[in-house]
Parts: sequence; C-alpha cells; structure tokens
Amino acid sequence: MARIGFIGLGNMGGPMAANLVKAGHAVTAFDVSAERLAAAVDAGATAADSTRAAAAGAELVLTMLPSGREAAAVYGGADGLIAAVQPGTLLVDCSTIDVATARALSAEAAQRGLMLLDAPVSGGVAGAAAATLTFMVGGPAEGFARAEPILKCMGKAVIHAGDAGAGQAAKICNNMILGVSMIAVSEAFVLAERLGLAPEKLFEISSKSSGQCWSLTSYCPVPGPVPSAPSNRDYQPGFTAAMMLKDLRLAQEAAIAGGAATPLGAEAAALYGLFVNAGNAQVDFSGIIRMIRGGAA
Repeated sequence: MARIGFIGLGNMGGPMAANLVKAGHAVTAFDVSAERLAAAVDAGATAADSTRAAAAGAELVLTMLPSGREAAAVYGGADGLIAAVQPGTLLVDCSTIDVATARALSAEAAQRGLMLLDAPVSGGVAGAAAATLTFMVGGPAEGFARAEPILKCMGKAVIHAGDAGAGQAAKICNNMILGVSMIAVSEAFVLAERLGLAPEKLFEISSKSSGQCWSLTSYCPVPGPVPSAPSNRDYQPGFTAAMMLKDLRLAQEAAIAGGAATPLGAEAAALYGLFVNAGNAQVDFSGIIRMIRGGAA
C-alpha cells in the first residue's frame, strides 16, 4: 500500500482516485469543488483542505489539472508543491499541458532533488472509470520505475516515452492524429450518405480495408456499427469537443515552436474551433459529424 496525494478530482481525476483506493492504496485527495471532494471521500479517499495538505506525508503525488496554468500554480513557486513536499516524494502530473511548461516544472523539481513526471493519459472518461487508460510518461527512468505500478492501477498501458516533456509530446501528437482521423471518417460517412451508400455498408467495408482506423472501428461517429460509441448516446462525452480543441491547439503551439508543418492538424483545430464556438463544447468530439453534415450542430 502506498500513501498517495491526489489533486484534481474532475471527470478524469475522480474515477482515477477511486481506482487507486480500490487497489488498496491510501489516497488523500483535494479539489476546489466541495462536491467532487465529497464524491472522492464516498469512494474511500481522505479529504484534504489544500494541495499542500493532500501532499503532506505522501510517497507519490498525482495531479489531474485543466491546463498548464493550473499545473504551474500548483507545482511552482514558493507556495507550490515542489517547494513543500518532503525529499524523495515522487510527483506525477497526469494533466495534458504544453510541453514547455512540463519541462520547466521538471527542471524546477530537479533543482530541489525531486522528480516530476509528465504522464498524460488517453482513454477518456470511460477509460478512467474502467481503469483502462494509456499513460504516456516523460521523465527519468528511475521515476518511471517507481510510478509504473501505481499507474497500472488506473490503466492498461503505461509507456515510458522519454525524458521530461516526452509524455506531453506523445499526447498531443496522438490526439492530433485522432482529431484529423475523426474528421476524415466523418467526411467519408457524409459523402456515403450523399451517394446513397448505407453507413453500415461503408463501415463493413472500410473496417476491413485500408480505411480502417480507431476513429472508425472503436468510436464510429454514426450510430449503429459500434454500440459503445457516443454516437449511440446523442454524442454525450466520452471526450468533449472542448478537450479535443485544447489538445489540437497545444499541438499547433508546439508545431510553431518546433518549426514543424502540420497543415491537417491546423485545419482540424480550425474546424473544432468552429464546432465548439457553435455551442458544442461539451458534446463528444465525434459529434463534429453533425457540423460536417450541415445539419443542426
């Protein structure tokens, strides 16, 4: 049993913390939302009244935060966790943030003799609840070895991507592929509709040929072929369009900084921006097919 501090109990963090409790770990949790904190307590965690209180005495601290701004505020500076935790505490940020902030926080931790891993996840809310997330981890190999058994309580795959920031790099590259492929799959289904080809027939053919991809076979944007997909629940998320837009914009920031040409990634970010701005921030990202179809978004 490990003593774990967990900060950030939203749609992803809440079920992740609950799975750590189920695995037998002692979890002390904090969130700015009293409702979310109460839910974590109901799942077996101990409540803390601040980030520092959650981290006090912990062997490992996990965070799941909205953006790099919150991560920098929680970890950095004189009042942050890096300055507050005991020597030897392992810090693991599971938020999806920009690569530059992840690397800066890791360097700040290293100056105090600490290790801070960036470990963003893939798998959405369903994966968080089912403990089937994929963790992409950046940071020292020693820190990864310590974190791996804890992360495996919440995921099906825990992969060491490389040095500090590599986890965030992997996440934004992966989700750029996902955003682009979902748009391509949606366009194909809309074209099939216009040409009189039944969607189930396109699925049957493309799922067994060169059009096969995760956006088609695991998360099909039209109802029917994949019963577990959000398209069968009126596009209730899963993974919201707002979160996809955030990741696509992070990818574009990184592309500009790195001098990489990503024209399809840029177009995907623009399209998801239109979709979100039309009032669909909390719709599943696969719901973009409704905008592509030209119907009610």
